[in-house]
Formats: sequence, C-alpha cells, structure tokens
Amino acid sequence: MLGLKLPTDPRWVNIVEKNIDEILTDHAFCEQKAASTAISLIVNFPEYPELVTEMVALSREEMGHFKMVHDRILARGKTLGRYRKDEYVVALMKFFPKGGSREEQLVHRLLYAALIEARSCERFRLLSEELQDKDLAEFYRKLMISEAGHYTLFLKFARQYGKKAEVDGKWQALLEYEASIMKDLGKKETVHG
Repeated sequence: MLGLKLPTDPRWVNIVEKNIDEILTDHAFCEQKAASTAISLIVNFPEYPELVTEMVALSREEMGHFKMVHDRILARGKTLGRYRKDEYVVALMKFFPKGGSREEQLVHRLLYAALIEARSCERFRLLSEELQDKDLAEFYRKLMISEAGHYTLFLKFARQYGKKAEVDGKWQALLEYEASIMKDLGKKETVHG
C-alpha cells in the first residue's frame, strides 16, 4: 500500500527497545514538525481552501499526537530532551530542485509530506508488531493507522493540484531516491533515521 521501495530492517526495533526514551523524544519532535508542516502549507498556499481546511484539522491532530507522546515521556519520569535534526528529512529534501512555479512547489511539498508519513506508518507498524511493551505496541498501532491516513491525504492533494501523470512520475522517482538514502539509515533509535 505504501509503495516504499526499501522496507525497514526488522532489527531496527531491537535498537529502539534498547532506548525507548530516545525514540519517544524523537517521535515527539516528529509530531511537532508534522504540525508545523501543516501550518506552513496554510500560510504559504492560502488560495487552496480545501487544503487549508484539511491542514487546520491535521495540525490539531498532530499536536494531539505530540501531547500523547509527551505525556508518555513525562509518565516515564523523563523530560522532552533537546531538538535534533532529522537526518532522513534533511537528505530527502534535497531531491526536488528549489524554485519552480507555485504549483510545482506545492506538489513537491505535498510529496515530501506524503513520503515522510508513509515511512512513519511503516516504522510504527513494525513497532506495533515487535515491541515487547504491549501498551507501547498498541499505542503505535493506533498511530500507524493515523499516519496511513495522512500519507493518502497528502498524495491525494499532490495529484489534485498537479498533473496526475507528472505527479505519479515524480512520486516514483522520489520513492527510488528515498530507498537510496534509507540504505544508510535504520541504525538509530529515531523514527526515520
């Protein structure tokens, strides 16, 4: 369903289980960035009312997810920790050239967002199936379902606002590129890296 060209090595979950606090911190910041992405799309593309409406709802949902993760961090007697760059997102954002028409910029941002959500969904599925902590596994199962919805939402908008055949070609090329950067990732207790 997700179309990812390189699945995550299931041994990644073993890395995560050795430092649950680290994955929770990284996950919290991912939720914050997802909310920020939705708000940025509203600010930069206000002429698309359907997009704006959906991004308002998405930003609320993502901040709700942030709160849920943050509450888990606090329940473990920890604090959020410091923000760190997401190596995966930094590498991913180098794919499309800067500039272009507003339509191209919007489509590219939507495709990036769709892929980030797809990879999150795939990782959350692994956590839901493999974590020994059954409560945390169930938590990630619920979030996996949500991420799948976000992935399809962003991809739908990319196809709606761009030329479908062109968007589909860009999507396939982005999936191939993402697989190439994933070869060097998956060795840390982070959602994407």
